[in-house]
Amino acid sequence: MILTILLSLSLLIWIAALIDAIIGFNNLNRLEEEEPSQQGPKLSIIVAARNEEKSIEHSIKSQFLQKYEPIEWILVNDRSVDQTGKIMDNIQKEDSRAKVIHIEALPAGWLGKNHALHVGSKKASGELLLFTDADVIFKDDAIGKAVQYFTKNNLDHLTAAPNLNGKRFWLRSFIGFFLFGFSYYKRPWLANRKSSKTGMGIGAFNLVSKEAYKKLGTHETIKMRPDDDLMLGMLMKQRGFNQRIVTALNLLEVEWYGSLREAFIGLEKNTFAGLHYRMSMVLLAITGTFFSQVLPFFTLLSTDTTIFLLSFANVVVLAVLYSIIIRRMTTFSPSMFLVFPITALLFIYSIIRASFLTFVRGGIVWRGTKYRLSELREKK
Repeated sequence: MILTILLSLSLLIWIAALIDAIIGFNNLNRLEEEEPSQQGPKLSIIVAARNEEKSIEHSIKSQFLQKYEPIEWILVNDRSVDQTGKIMDNIQKEDSRAKVIHIEALPAGWLGKNHALHVGSKKASGELLLFTDADVIFKDDAIGKAVQYFTKNNLDHLTAAPNLNGKRFWLRSFIGFFLFGFSYYKRPWLANRKSSKTGMGIGAFNLVSKEAYKKLGTHETIKMRPDDDLMLGMLMKQRGFNQRIVTALNLLEVEWYGSLREAFIGLEKNTFAGLHYRMSMVLLAITGTFFSQVLPFFTLLSTDTTIFLLSFANVVVLAVLYSIIIRRMTTFSPSMFLVFPITALLFIYSIIRASFLTFVRGGIVWRGTKYRLSELREKK
């Protein structure tokens, strides 16, 4: 009886999620389809980096190849202890459009990345500001297409979903499941509905007008948020600014993490923040994921006809929803659904791990700095 209720409830939820996704993705444009411009408002690209010596040069040099012309770069070295600062200085010598800022100390009440982006924004002279990460690879017309789309639609904020790349099978499978979960939980397409207060921001590409950014209160409004990119978009939408999210899978590429282990470590910083620093939300996420995304695969083995049919229906609807999300949000094959229950269990493990470590440490460790949980909760 309990299994029948759980599976029936799960099926209803997935049918509703499938309908919502089909409608939502119809309102989600592909940035690749936009005509690029070469001239327009001056753009300041702000990159904050800490110990990114392996990726930053490749990323910045891909940006230097942009066909869009009025660009300056503000490169902020956030207390790096590797060669990141030296690489930035060399980049500045090679191209006068780049300006480098070295941060030696982190003031109290700030997360490092948020402070670095804030400092960079104060040095920017462009009408538009692009906050991007130090490992994003840009195609040469990415900026031109984005600025054209931004100005054509009279936007205050534009965020673009990149292609998240992974070199190993289990990492790609985990990325696929992460994007699946992110899509049905956060419903990013709602950012494109004026009637919705749901906003969206992605660290690889957050483009804002300087005027709107200042009216928002700059990064000072999110200075203790480890999910700063998402919160920037959320606040922009909640404050009534004109926002859009698009996909840019063929224009922007990020190697999300080098391995599954690195992904688990990387998710330590914002998993608990995404669950509002509440154990009740952690338990809900764990149990909800298990009962709706793992259990139906086990109950397929049931000899009870009703249980079997409900399980089969759940798996079929999950497969369709997964395929739709994967095709729109990645370049991966939907065939990764074959290991869906395993990646669901890996995701549950990542939630448990991140939450446990946050409590044991009394906070999070991000970019080499520890931030106390009490301080994070206070400033959320």
